[in-house]
Amino acid sequence: MTDRPSSWRMPTPKQMDKIAALAGRNVLQQPGLAPEADLPAEYWQALLDDPRAESRSGPAGGALRLSQIPQHILRVGCRRCARVVEIQKVDAVRLYGREALWKDVGRRLLDNTCAQRTGRHEEDGCWPAFE
Repeated sequence: MTDRPSSWRMPTPKQMDKIAALAGRNVLQQPGLAPEADLPAEYWQALLDDPRAESRSGPAGGALRLSQIPQHILRVGCRRCARVVEIQKVDAVRLYGREALWKDVGRRLLDNTCAQRTGRHEEDGCWPAFE
C-alpha cells in the first residue's frame, strides 16, 4: 500500500513538460568548480562561522600538558581495540612530569599494554582517543 491520497494521479505528459520548463528557468547557470579548483572564500567562512566549529577550536584534549588538565582521573581509549586505560593525574605527574603532554603520556600508556601487534610498523599499536 502507498501513503498517497486516493485522489493523487500521475501528471500528464503535457503537465510534466510544463513543470520541466519552469524548473529549467529557475536553475542558476553558474558553472561548477573544477576538481582542482580552490573552494571559494565564502565556503571557508561558512565553516568557521558554524557554531559546531568552536567546539574543536581550542586545544585538543591530547595537546594539553598534565598541569593544564583539571580532571583527577585521566582516561585514554583505543579506537582500534576499544580498550580503555585510566590513570590518576597525580600518578601521571609523578611518572612523566608536570609538563608532559597528555597525548604522549596516553600513547605510552596504551602502547605499553597493546595487544595489536602485527609486525608492521604502520599497523602496530593502538589508536588513542583522549577523553
